[in-house]
Amino acid sequence: MKQWKFLLLLCGLVVYFTVNSGTPAYAMHIMEGFLPVKWALFWWIVFLPFFIAGVRALMKITKRHPELKLLIALSGAFTFVLSALKIPSVTGSSSHPTGVGLGAVLFGPLTMTVMGSIVLLFQALLLAHGGLTTLGANAMSMAVCGPLVAYGVYRLGKRYNISQRFVIFLAAFLSDLATYVVTSWQLALAFPDTTGGVAASFLKFAGIFAITQIPLAITEGLLTVVVWNFLSTYSSRELNQLQKGA
Repeated sequence: MKQWKFLLLLCGLVVYFTVNSGTPAYAMHIMEGFLPVKWALFWWIVFLPFFIAGVRALMKITKRHPELKLLIALSGAFTFVLSALKIPSVTGSSSHPTGVGLGAVLFGPLTMTVMGSIVLLFQALLLAHGGLTTLGANAMSMAVCGPLVAYGVYRLGKRYNISQRFVIFLAAFLSDLATYVVTSWQLALAFPDTTGGVAASFLKFAGIFAITQIPLAITEGLLTVVVWNFLSTYSSRELNQLQKGA
């Protein structure tokens, strides 16, 4: 089956980036121990209800349509591979795609909250992206807000009969940007500027990623369209099921 071949390719890329990630990663995810304890706990508390709702949504989908499990796994692998790519930024940190737009469009934002959180957990343990104490904050930006934006854009585009491929691109593009914007706000709230406050701090943190993140978001949008075209060709039956259930 074509899906299996594509999934194996993604898994191969996962292994490659895991093995070749020998240098410390200063990624867009907030690193371990960087947030003050009160903010780390706050984001965990905000994130957990979304995760619980996501588990229920995922169980509901797999129970109704067990044949979609492979497609769900493919979406998770797509997210892992894209978010494992590190592009050096101008400040000594790095930017990367998120990959959550595809899964959010296919299965809804709550399902992608679970998949994105699993990806973030494995990246924290295997690739030194993010951390366990900051997992709540990172999950809120990439696994909650990113998918919500992608799904909202997709539903809006579908409602007004906008070109599907353009909507897929826009959903992935904006979900990527939304993730880095939320991360910048999280850091700004935790570390307000001494003179300009939270707003000035936000501009500083956002500037760290803007130069590299915008081209990455465009690239992610284009790549997501390519994968969508692949699925439309070889998994049209599954996509039709998802469209009917939406």
